This record gives sequence, C-alpha cells and structure tokens, in this order.
Amino acid sequence: MSHAYSPQEWQLRQELAACYRLVAHYKMTDLIFTHLSLRIPGPEHHFLINPYGLMFEEITASNLVKIDLHGNKVEASVYPVNPAGFVIHSAIHSAREDAQCVLHTHTKAGCAVAAQACGLLPVNQISMEFYGRVGYHDYEGIALDFSEQQRLVADLGNNTVMILRNHGLLTVGDSVKQAFLRMYYLEKACEIQVAAQASGHLLLPPEEVCRRTERQFNAPGQGVAEGELSDLDAVDFAWAALLRLLDRVAPDYKH
Repeated sequence: MSHAYSPQEWQLRQELAACYRLVAHYKMTDLIFTHLSLRIPGPEHHFLINPYGLMFEEITASNLVKIDLHGNKVEASVYPVNPAGFVIHSAIHSAREDAQCVLHTHTKAGCAVAAQACGLLPVNQISMEFYGRVGYHDYEGIALDFSEQQRLVADLGNNTVMILRNHGLLTVGDSVKQAFLRMYYLEKACEIQVAAQASGHLLLPPEEVCRRTERQFNAPGQGVAEGELSDLDAVDFAWAALLRLLDRVAPDYKH
C-alpha cells in the first residue's frame, strides 16, 4: 500500500492500529467511545488518535488522525476527533515526556473498581504489578473542560496507571506494547478484585511481599538476589505473540 508517511511514522501507525484491534479483541471497548493515542517523535508533540465515529475493529494505520496539542488536525482527515479524548490525552502527552502512548477504557470491571473507595487492592499476583503505582482522579463530569487537564496531570503524577473515579482506567507507556500490556493486566486485576470481593473475606499479602512482587514486575533486572531468576524479555515476547494473533484474525489493521 502506498502512503506519504516516513517509515518511522508508518511503523508507529501500525503499532497503534494493532493496539486498537487488540482492545477490541479482548472486549475492552465502549462502542466508538474511549481512546488510545501515540506521540509522533519530534518537537511539535503531534500525536495519533482514533477517528471519532469508527468502531475499534475498523481502525487501520492509515485512518488514524494526527493532531497537535491544541486539537488541530495536522493532516487532512474526513474524521473528527473525540473532544473528551483530546482533553485527556493532550494533557498527558504535553506533561509527561515518557508517556509516548496513552490508553483509556470504560470496561465493566474497571468501572466497578473505579467506584470503590478502596481503589485497586493487591488481591492477586497480577494486581501487585501496580502496587504503589496507581494514581486516582476524582470524577468531575465528562472530560470536556480544559481546566481539568492540570488536575489530571497532577493526579497521575509519576505513576504509570490511573483510576479515574466513577469513570474508568488509564495507562501510559514509553511504547504501545508497554501501555497495552499495562492496560490488559490492569483490567485483569480489576476483574479478579470484583470476583474475589463477591466470594467473601479477602486475604491480602504482607506489604513487603507486595513491594517485592511489584519490583519483580517493573524492575526485573534490579536487585536480583543469588538464586533468584528474572524475565527481561516478557513484554517483547508477549507483544510479538499478540501481533501474530492479529495476523491471523485481523491482518487489515496494517493498511
């Protein structure tokens, strides 16, 4: 397929399109709502976001919309941009240089945990990846007010995930694969929590175990004791497997 994009931008477009298809495949969508974005390298801080009005199953590398931090389209597109998506994503992309990719979802389990005063609990090994790394943002209404941007950024802080109270989930990453896998497992953590809460009294591990497990997930090569193994390639292996899945079930995302 011919296109006018640089090899680097085309690769990034394919990665973000793949992410949209994976979110759809794993049933984390909310019709045409919610949004995933990816910064294009360069001083302009342009980023890609979904064409508003399309289902995630319809999104491809070529129909992603490129906009600037003010919400202006950088290139011609027949599609608009979700205004709430712009408010949330532009705030984070402009404030966090490491937030190359930003994902936001409205899943049943994510929204359920977002309505719990306790927030995300370390009920399972999966949950402990996020121990001490979750920001919380109080609900202010649909995110259409630019004044909310500074509070979103402040509440995210240096965290990699955020629970938007009474709203949904958000993850950031320095790559699409990192942001997606964080969302996939944050969603799993919420599903597990809701299921565990329905079964009775919760058994939570000691704090030192939670902190050790979080380190094993997020800094696998650091502080490894004698006799302890690490898995440095887990994210790359998982993402490669996910792309092979898409090649089988939805290969048109690359177009």
